[in-house]
Amino acid sequence: MSMQKSGSPSSWLTCTDGIATQWQDLLILLARIMIGLIFVMSGWGKLMNISGFAATMSQRGLPDFLGYLAPFVEFIGGVLLIIGFATRYVSLVMLLFIIIASFSSHRYWASEPAQVAANFNNFWKNVTMMGGMVLLFVTGAGRYALDALLQRKP
Repeated sequence: MSMQKSGSPSSWLTCTDGIATQWQDLLILLARIMIGLIFVMSGWGKLMNISGFAATMSQRGLPDFLGYLAPFVEFIGGVLLIIGFATRYVSLVMLLFIIIASFSSHRYWASEPAQVAANFNNFWKNVTMMGGMVLLFVTGAGRYALDALLQRKP
């Protein structure tokens, strides 16, 4: 019979796994809120000057109509992630949104020298957000979400 010491690496791993399992749904809620907030804040800013934002589409190589569509997708997508409604579907839409935004607005490899660092950081920040969308697609919204509430049977 083998006994683990309380300070051994395996006991810390077991403890960490237990915390992740015990707090999984709360942690997924926290992650959804943190991820969703960036889209709500950014989308809201664009909605407040939607015509100004739409006017920038041509310099990004995108059609103007996307400038009128993207702020709604961004804002509403963020809200839906926060409340956990249609999370798997919304995460795929937001993944597509982030891909388009990254390759149209944060092309650091084609930026003016003064903009390279900012666009580099924003591009790779977006890559991490893509990872968040993939994780939400896989995990779903968790227990503390509208998705879970709507799936309960009376």
